[in-house]
Amino acid sequence: MEGRIVDARGLNCPEPVILTKKAMDENHSMQITAIVSNEAARENVSKLGQSQGYQVEVEEKDADYYIYLHPGLESCEDDKLAGDVTILIKSSLFGEGDGELGQVLMKSFLFSLNELDQPVKHMIFMNSGVKLTCEGSAVLEHLVALESKGVEILSCGTCLDFYHLKEKLAVGKVTNMYTAMELLTTAAKAITL
Repeated sequence: MEGRIVDARGLNCPEPVILTKKAMDENHSMQITAIVSNEAARENVSKLGQSQGYQVEVEEKDADYYIYLHPGLESCEDDKLAGDVTILIKSSLFGEGDGELGQVLMKSFLFSLNELDQPVKHMIFMNSGVKLTCEGSAVLEHLVALESKGVEILSCGTCLDFYHLKEKLAVGKVTNMYTAMELLTTAAKAITL
């Protein structure tokens, strides 16, 4: 089987993801080996491969990660059925207006989301929304419960860095703008708060 190497060592996200996606777009039946040098890129390229129907294997060599993307998995049409909802939360408050009310509404929203029979698929936290996923958050228990039900909790790495919270992330994983945009644009339904 024809193969292609994407050498993304030394590049920060989203560049490794973008380069790998370009290689996929050129020929979806081609095996791709992406080489990255940090864990965030390894995780994001692996997720991209899975979302595009590739079988993903990761091998660590020296200080680099070799991500082998094997084509051929059938894409799952069930992903487009009910439950394929992605929510973008761009503030630590629900809506605009009084801050205290915004906190109460956000807590109530996340509690209610936990009560749904069919939880959402992804929750992406941007800007001050990342504060909700960090130590000391008043809604942390609700987010942990959602994650335990299979909801993928993703916080913007740039935003965490801006607020000096990367070391305080308490639930979910770090993501980047490219992955966030891909999830929002491919979901059956996207909701922004």
